[in-house]
Amino acid sequence: MIIAGLMTGTSADGLDLVIAEFLPDPTVGSDLVGADPTTLTVRILAERETPFDEELAADMLRLLEPTDMPLSLVSSVDARLGRFCAEALSELCADHDLSPDLVVSHGQTVRHDITDGQVTSTLQLGQPAFIAERLGIPVLSDVRSRDVAAGGQGAPLVGLLDSLLLSEVEAPTAVLNLGGIANITVITPGQDPIAFDTGPANALIDVLARRITDDRLGYDRDGALAAAGTVDEDLLTALLAEPFYARTAPKSTGKELFHAAYLDSFLESRPHLGDHDRIATVTALTAHTIAEAVRSYDVTTVIASGGGTRNPELMRLLGAELGENIELTSTDAALGLPEGSKEALLMALLGWLSWHGLDGTAPSLTGARGPRIAGRFTPGDGPLRLPEPLHRRPTRLRLTDRG
Repeated sequence: MIIAGLMTGTSADGLDLVIAEFLPDPTVGSDLVGADPTTLTVRILAERETPFDEELAADMLRLLEPTDMPLSLVSSVDARLGRFCAEALSELCADHDLSPDLVVSHGQTVRHDITDGQVTSTLQLGQPAFIAERLGIPVLSDVRSRDVAAGGQGAPLVGLLDSLLLSEVEAPTAVLNLGGIANITVITPGQDPIAFDTGPANALIDVLARRITDDRLGYDRDGALAAAGTVDEDLLTALLAEPFYARTAPKSTGKELFHAAYLDSFLESRPHLGDHDRIATVTALTAHTIAEAVRSYDVTTVIASGGGTRNPELMRLLGAELGENIELTSTDAALGLPEGSKEALLMALLGWLSWHGLDGTAPSLTGARGPRIAGRFTPGDGPLRLPEPLHRRPTRLRLTDRG
């Protein structure tokens, strides 16, 4: 089955696309041919990162700020992002002569509301009907809401992919994603995996990068801005007092907490700090909070992915925080999975699971009352015809040579 996965992250800088082929192997780990597969083989056929146009990116970033916005902007972004996704995927399919059987579109999270540690609502924009209309293919979307309805955090969802990829790990391992928000999956032999958000990854760094460069750059290219500054220990200590860091897993967060006004509430009383010292400090904050979360689970290896891995200063600080006894590597090196494709591949995996009637979430990852099938389908050109449901999820995901 060929599935396209589309992912838009909290940095709102572009669309990650993956087209992958999923091949269940019922003979691996099973005595009966035709039984539910225990191993699922996946081959990446095509991948791409397509930047958003400036107007769409700016409007999405406006919606990520915790202020009242006109409903007309919400509706407009929903439609424009849907059309953008349809166009970007159509081009990728044409360039590689591929026709997916299913599309999974995450959309842009613009709200993820939490009260007393409980997620009360989550909202992703990017109307899937435009994708279905353009390509004539069924689309799975809204992949978080069912987990939230079941009392879960609805995030992070990537723990399922991590646990299948590292099902045979021999020592406690953390898989880290550095998007706008940082999240980790902790995989320990013989135990259920644990996943949670640790706090900001690039969210606060990006705010300061835009200010320093007068909006010419939406991120700290090569970590050069942070490397030019010095960490202010007083500011770092104040930032570390945020109650979110002390909460136990499962937990999730977003730009509803870690946004420009939040950061300014700390900076206003410290006008003497230079721009580069500020960005150096929030970069150190990301590294410190991740390392603290990792150390509490006695992991021996951290496998990182996401845009933050392209920031050498952040990775240097993280490596120093982790120390000599914890190896820091990447999904490229450890798994042969490009860091920019991982979350889009997760979407494709969720699509395969939902298509076959299998759960895409787990209570140990999100805190929900039980596992749930993720998302809802928008039909393509014809009626939606799902196959006979399988009975249980594969326990292993094997990456094979890319197309």
